Amino acid sequence: MKKLDPDRRKRLLSDLQAFFLDELDEEISEFRAEQVLDFVLASAGPELYNQAVQDARKYMQERLDDLEASVFA
Repeated sequence: MKKLDPDRRKRLLSDLQAFFLDELDEEISEFRAEQVLDFVLASAGPELYNQAVQDARKYMQERLDDLEASVFA
């Protein structure tokens, strides 16, 4: 699996810590946030990536279909 760039990873870790504090009233360490982030990326990451690729492919296909219709009109 490709690694996140350091700035994005740091922001996500900060977001996770804020989420736990705001929503669950639980303060978690950066180490614990890293564990949660790594778990989410490993378990949900591939599914999210594949869905994003399918969505982009569908969008591009619709644009190509529109272009084809315009050319033949």
